[in-house]
Amino acid sequence: MRYLNLGCGSRYHPGWTNVDRRSSGAGVIVHDLRQGIPFPDETFDGVYHSHFLEHLSRKEASAFLRECFRVLKGNGIIRVVVPDLEVIARDYLTALEKAWEDQAWRHHYEWLMLELYDQTVRETPGGAMLDYLSQNPIPNEAFVLHRIGEEARLIIENQKLIKASGEKKTSGPAPFRTSPQSIRSKITSWLLRRLLGKARYGALQIGLFRSHGEIHQWMYDQYSLTLLLEQSGFHNPIKTDALHSSAPNWKAFCLDSDPAGRAYKPDSLYMEASKVHK
Repeated sequence: MRYLNLGCGSRYHPGWTNVDRRSSGAGVIVHDLRQGIPFPDETFDGVYHSHFLEHLSRKEASAFLRECFRVLKGNGIIRVVVPDLEVIARDYLTALEKAWEDQAWRHHYEWLMLELYDQTVRETPGGAMLDYLSQNPIPNEAFVLHRIGEEARLIIENQKLIKASGEKKTSGPAPFRTSPQSIRSKITSWLLRRLLGKARYGALQIGLFRSHGEIHQWMYDQYSLTLLLEQSGFHNPIKTDALHSSAPNWKAFCLDSDPAGRAYKPDSLYMEASKVHK
């Protein structure tokens, strides 16, 4: 069985074919998936991508799923994982109702607003969500961990390490960085600021950031993702969870859950559909 993991990031399996725009480990193929999938027709028995589709525009997402259909063998399975808009929206409405009289739910409301909008509007890496997770203490840490799981825990631990490292630094001037790459970068930035002016240079930096892949371009619920899969040629889209799949021995790959069976991204919508053999 040949399996393809697209937009794999740092979570991939060595027995799979793994593709991302940047290599995060040995064997990860570097490719911009907005330019198509670099394999022949009917190559794979299964195609998987997690928290990738929402980073494409609606037009790009439709073209990308047609590419997934193309590289699948007859009777092959696609597995798509995205943030679940329906669950976020329902939790938001609950928080909105309860926040008027409950301090804890005010914090939950603030977090859910970030889940809904921050990754669509942010202009710097991590955005306001990173600021929220950098608080010490986080006023509703248990709720946040319940919402986005391992992803939040890793960010929180990393921010604590960064803060501790900063506090341990000895006094004195920072070392002067003289690497060729650093010097070229500083010269390029200085020239661009001089040529464009402060406002246009700032707009350029924001534009470059927003085009590099961190921004959410769309959101999906079960209904809209079902329609999109069907429009892309797939049959029988079904909702599943992190631990269950049509792929044999799915849990052993540890792509949606850790070895203990805990979902990496519990806020997710998990769906699978098939390519009917003709």
